[in-house]
Amino acid sequence: MKNNNPLQSENHASLRLGRLILQLRRLESTPRTFGRAGALTPSEIHTIDAIGTDEGLLMKELAERLGVTKGAVSQLVDRLEAKTLVRRTAHPKVSRGIQVVLTDKGREAYRAHADMHAAFYEELQQSFTKEEIAIFEQCVSKLRDILSE
Repeated sequence: MKNNNPLQSENHASLRLGRLILQLRRLESTPRTFGRAGALTPSEIHTIDAIGTDEGLLMKELAERLGVTKGAVSQLVDRLEAKTLVRRTAHPKVSRGIQVVLTDKGREAYRAHADMHAAFYEELQQSFTKEEIAIFEQCVSKLRDILSE
């Protein structure tokens, strides 16, 4: 028997959205393995990704790109340095400027992360039609706008 009650239908959709958000939060807090780099938290791999897209970022630029404080970036870079994924060096053009660069191991993690995203998008393309993907992207964009208000 089909449910024609719009309130129950809205509640069901709301429940599914809530479950999706919880699942995404779990994913965002679970470390993943990226090649020889080993297990990295999402904040660590996103930091590597930010550095990898523009090698040699100043600490201030990295903080701005990630939308966090310079103190938070310093802590992240400390952790990544301890894992030999990044290193701090003097900036060649900015006096007293410290830039962050990826090590070979960090570049491997960067590539593994890019490969993971490519595989995910490939799976999406195989699972959904182009129209469904366009609708999904539109919905995600609207949801992001609502959540950032």
